[in-house]
Amino acid sequence: MDSLEENNSTPFQAVAAHTTKLAQQFQLYLDQSTPFVFYRWTGSVVLLIIFFLRVILSQGWYIVCYSLAIYLLNLFLAFLQPKFDPSLEQDLQERDTEEGSASSQNRSELPISKDDEFKPFIRRLPEFKFWYSATKATAIAFVCSWFAIFDVPVFWPILLIYFFILFAITMRRQIQHMIKYRYLPFDLGKVKYNRRSNY
Repeated sequence: MDSLEENNSTPFQAVAAHTTKLAQQFQLYLDQSTPFVFYRWTGSVVLLIIFFLRVILSQGWYIVCYSLAIYLLNLFLAFLQPKFDPSLEQDLQERDTEEGSASSQNRSELPISKDDEFKPFIRRLPEFKFWYSATKATAIAFVCSWFAIFDVPVFWPILLIYFFILFAITMRRQIQHMIKYRYLPFDLGKVKYNRRSNY
């Protein structure tokens, strides 16, 4: 009886073990590619250019291209935003001060003077996850461009104009948010000091 149960469960266990092994190997390759930021993004840009060439030369799949552009815009906005929204923290702090809490320092702002606490910028969407999601979405869009079912007839100039309007509005709002709460989502490199030291 036990041998019969083992024979019935063996194919499923073999498939599960094989898929687990493939998933672990894929994760290993992803982990090894983490430090190669330039090469990862270069490959993704090349894939995106190939997809755009496919759309332009075939003169179709504009809705797939538009969907990819909207998704990449959402990823980019999440990449620019801090993990903890300063406006929500400010609202919580104002509510605490109204209730009588004695918290005078704004926790959301970056330090202005040397006495302020240093708070590094932590992204809502880390760079590696941004790259991985963008590359995966581009690959899916490229595969969709080979199936006629996804080639919905649309008037592409309207989609293009709408995307540029949406991009301008969202980026304007994001830049205003960055100016209001004084944060910069890009690392401009290591701070360099003068060689002279005052002892």
